Amino acid sequence: MSPPASMIGLVDSQEGEALLPELINLLQDSVNSGASVGFLPPLSEQEAHQYWLDVLQKVAQKACILLVAHDAGHVTGSVQLSLASKPNASHRAEVQKLFVLQSQRRRGIGQALMQTVEQVARTHGRMLLVLDTRQSDNAERLYRRLGYQEAGIIPAYARNAEGRLDSTVFFYKIL
Repeated sequence: MSPPASMIGLVDSQEGEALLPELINLLQDSVNSGASVGFLPPLSEQEAHQYWLDVLQKVAQKACILLVAHDAGHVTGSVQLSLASKPNASHRAEVQKLFVLQSQRRRGIGQALMQTVEQVARTHGRMLLVLDTRQSDNAERLYRRLGYQEAGIIPAYARNAEGRLDSTVFFYKIL
């Protein structure tokens, strides 16, 4: 079941600072439960804190849009939309870092975040979205279900927690 759209909102850098403890927890929970999002477990609070400060700086610079899902007043998920800034790329954006708390997965939060990020992309004049994910992850199935098309697979793209190299799948969607 998908949460109501009103439970997902845009977060500016000031609001993000107020949410930092919950955003840090969200990132640590995602990484420590096996999500392939650029970090290896165990993720320290300091590293997660610095990551979110960097994201919030990009939000303040209008280079990135941050969406956060809430349930009962608590952060349950987030996703980012990185806006391409080159003159020949103003029609596209990259979906980045879809996070959902492990305890909240399989409730439609990821799908609702993705549908909302697509709406936000449209309002910013973006009609092409790109993203990537580890091959065979649950996220891959979600993206396919939402109509994202596979552009290709790169083997040995990212190291996992066990030290093995996993393939990544690149996707696109024309809105």
